[in-house]
Amino acid sequence: MAELVVSMVVGPLLSLVKEKASSDQYKVMEGMEEQHKMLMRKLPAILDVITDAEEKARRREGVKAWLKEVKTVAYEANEAFDEFNYEALRREAKEKGHIRKLGFEGVKLFPAHNRVAFRNRMGNKLCRIVQTIEVLVTEINTFGFNYQNEAPAPKQWRETDSILIDSGNIATKSRDAETQKIVKILNDRANVTELAVLPIVGMGGLGKTTLAQLIYNHPDVKKHFELHKWVCVSDEFDVFKLANKICNSTEKNLEEAQKKLQDILNGKRYLIVLDDVWNEDGDKWEKLKASLKHGGNGCVVLTTTRKEGVAKLMGTIKAHDIALLDDGSIKEIIETKAFGSQENRPAELLALVDDVVQRCAGSPLAANALGSVLRGKTSPEEWKAVLSKNIAHNKDEKILPILKLSYGDLPSHMKQCFAFCAVFPKDFDIDMELLIQLWMPNGFVPKEKDIHLETTGKHIFEELVSRSFFQDVKQVRGDREDEDVDWYCPRTTCKIHDLMHDVALSAMENEVATITDENKPKHSEFLQNTCRHFFLLCDEPEALLNDSLKTRSPAIQTLLCHRRIGTSLHHLGKYNSLRALSLFQSRGAFVLKPKYLRHLRK
Repeated sequence: MAELVVSMVVGPLLSLVKEKASSDQYKVMEGMEEQHKMLMRKLPAILDVITDAEEKARRREGVKAWLKEVKTVAYEANEAFDEFNYEALRREAKEKGHIRKLGFEGVKLFPAHNRVAFRNRMGNKLCRIVQTIEVLVTEINTFGFNYQNEAPAPKQWRETDSILIDSGNIATKSRDAETQKIVKILNDRANVTELAVLPIVGMGGLGKTTLAQLIYNHPDVKKHFELHKWVCVSDEFDVFKLANKICNSTEKNLEEAQKKLQDILNGKRYLIVLDDVWNEDGDKWEKLKASLKHGGNGCVVLTTTRKEGVAKLMGTIKAHDIALLDDGSIKEIIETKAFGSQENRPAELLALVDDVVQRCAGSPLAANALGSVLRGKTSPEEWKAVLSKNIAHNKDEKILPILKLSYGDLPSHMKQCFAFCAVFPKDFDIDMELLIQLWMPNGFVPKEKDIHLETTGKHIFEELVSRSFFQDVKQVRGDREDEDVDWYCPRTTCKIHDLMHDVALSAMENEVATITDENKPKHSEFLQNTCRHFFLLCDEPEALLNDSLKTRSPAIQTLLCHRRIGTSLHHLGKYNSLRALSLFQSRGAFVLKPKYLRHLRK
């Protein structure tokens, strides 16, 4: 696999610091005026070259180290100015008598501050920040950075519905021969007693899941099989969990889950799709297959995988090697993405489409990504500039470099928004509204005059969808219980393709930590001090948090916990950098104390 290195995103964070430092609300900086002025002179010097530095950091280790130091000090400065803002609000609340009106709770929320101690502490912190930035500025000439103005964000936000529908139609047409071939194989086995397992094999981004969906939803398949089940497997092949998924049940142990599965399948002709299988453990597959054999004649398991070993282990029918899309289909995807519904497509750009087709290596994911990069570029020179980049590093791996190029084409604030999504597990259903609510407090959504942040956040989401960074966008129902009232809450969810998730993870490096039951660590040192965004989807999350924070002091900005917290959290002072918090907890006292949550945003 080609080395996956994408640009580190620092520019938006640095711009946010400059914006906060420029505000006139920091009247609490008595005695720090010189450091403040110095900071205001030095920050623009780094911002002038930050785009060039982000680009060069992908190829030069020294620049990457410099950029990491810029990012570290930018985080420190961002937090420092938030502290100044908090102190200003505290003093204002005290002067207006708001704290006194709150009584004892107000005193706990806004404890008394010694102004001299505050000035000394923050003055020392600001001095350290300025000294670091001064060193970084002197190193600009050493690295030969050039002023490079960032390309503006697209002015028109595009709706995604029609694009997704068009993409689906292209897939249906381009995969029709393969779909019909496999449907015939499945239906011709009506009287065969042996369970059939048909693997669909191919590298990431070729559309294995799309082909499986076309087969699964084919009218002849719907008529032929009595029972249809779709299960996404991904990294873990847990027989107990897979049995429960197939049954839509919550049995408490493997024996009960297998018994339930056997009862449901008993005598029925079924089709089960196991999508995205990685595990090559023969024992686990045999345990699951023992229950699957209780169906009737003509039963089929259709599985998709990137690994030939999985296909050999599971398959009883010759594996179907998914074909690269033909040039005509790739061309149609690229033109749809690049031109949309535009009727008059410039001839000079159409003449370059064939060159773009060759770069996509028959991959629909790559075609969608590269077509999105070209959208909005209106001159042959701009297209040729994209095509001139070394996006194919070697003959074995052509798709990831194209996705990196697609990521690199994003405006910096969108890079930041997408890279943050690395905090979610692969194949996770991401709630759009929650995602936007997480972007905003972290400062990823830029402020626009007279436009609500939520609106701008939704525009960013829609643009990322249109560029194929998100997929499987759909409306889902959710029931929210509020005492005795049931509320109907339609939500928009999406997923990220595995390869796109790898791109996001590369951009974030060690700034995210994602813990699920499947990858739950056995030691407490998994949490790096560089971690800023933390996602927990495992049992007893409080034990993991308490244990890991004994020896680590990360400046956690985002904490997402999707399991209930049953006991108290310890080391509460180490949560004082939190900006976004989403917790499930048992009834009772709030597990964190307000005095440590001064950076928390609404």
